[in-house]
Amino acid sequence: MARDLCIVGVNHRTAPVALRERLAFPASGLVAALGDLKKIPGVHEAAIVSTCNRVEIVAGTSLPPDAVAGGIEDFLARVREVERATFAPHLYVHHGRAAIRHLFRVAASLDSMVVGEPQILGQMKEQYLAAATAGTSGTVLHKAFHRAFTVAKRVRTETGIASKAVSVASVAADLTRTIFETLDDKTVLLIGAGKMSQLVARHLQARGCGEIMVTTRTFDNAVQLAREYGGTPIPFERLAEYLKHADIVIGSAGAADHLVGPAVVQDVLRARKQKPMFFVDLAVPRNFDPAINDLDNVYVYDMDDLARTSADHTGEREREAERAEAIVESEVDRFVQWLGGLDVVPTIVALRQKIETIRQGELEKALASLQDQAPRHRALLDVLTSSIVNKILHAPLASLKREGTGDEPDLAASVRRLFDLELRETSATDDEPEDGEPEDHT
Repeated sequence: MARDLCIVGVNHRTAPVALRERLAFPASGLVAALGDLKKIPGVHEAAIVSTCNRVEIVAGTSLPPDAVAGGIEDFLARVREVERATFAPHLYVHHGRAAIRHLFRVAASLDSMVVGEPQILGQMKEQYLAAATAGTSGTVLHKAFHRAFTVAKRVRTETGIASKAVSVASVAADLTRTIFETLDDKTVLLIGAGKMSQLVARHLQARGCGEIMVTTRTFDNAVQLAREYGGTPIPFERLAEYLKHADIVIGSAGAADHLVGPAVVQDVLRARKQKPMFFVDLAVPRNFDPAINDLDNVYVYDMDDLARTSADHTGEREREAERAEAIVESEVDRFVQWLGGLDVVPTIVALRQKIETIRQGELEKALASLQDQAPRHRALLDVLTSSIVNKILHAPLASLKREGTGDEPDLAASVRRLFDLELRETSATDDEPEDGEPEDHT
């Protein structure tokens, strides 16, 4: 039975994307891979967390971490067909408390490329479900993953870590909501085909933005890009004409001088009956004359503005991340206590069962020797003997449970010898030394 947690993997900090994609597990091959994982000596339970930013093997084990980690490395090399020497320098190995902390931090998005992003939690739930469906999850992984989900929920609800965007693109998209109450009736105009402007456009689409127009100096490029967004390509030379239809204008075109100045925007505002416009200037040199910002109902943000806003949000997230780390650490303490208690659970169960068997046997002998006992007398004797047994066992069982925290080393072994106990495998619910709080299955 698993008594420890071991995590072997790579992520965006330790390995380039070219290596991560070679190690990544497609959803279609996950079940077969999980089955192979459980064949590794010492791996009693297994799950795989595979996303664009990480590939991690999570194993419930009873062997020392070094022995298990070597088998997992061999597994990765064989199943993903990547030379071990290629990825081994990029691997990290966590076990015990460090593995628990890592799993909880990943679920809470504290180990993500963008701290606070919500996607990782959904991905972890899906991939743990795959392990549960494949039958490779057991007592330890079940508890570990569901506790990780609970940690993530606490972090989301008790901190503001997910409330502020930190990437320039997401900041730009979020700023539009400070100007427009809704985006579903707003039109976006992309000027140029820069990667950052495309990312902003995707963020805006995700937030429900309506139509997207695209213009580049090469019309064919505008056509191709517009097709990706389900938008409309427009000729570059007709930019001023189409500006009046745009509520949000994103500039990333290479140009030696400003493409849009105050005079043009003044004419556009008259045609729009002074409806607000939001300009996002992602180009260097800038596409939009800064003087545009002096006009009423016009808002212009350049890269410096966005970087400052992003930095402000990052600072807020860092402060919230400190609170989140405290939550993680407290939950790690609880899980470590529960995990340590697994070693004494079979002893506790066996001791209770042996004493109860003796009690019932002696009670039946005593009752058989007594004649014409009323049912209430029999019930009274049953309650009396049960109470005596519970009082006698209270201190020994309390000491055994403390052994799970490391306070009473080797006590369980001594109890097994003293009472000549035969142990059996127990489930996660057998006298579990935890507080009984329901798991988060959301």
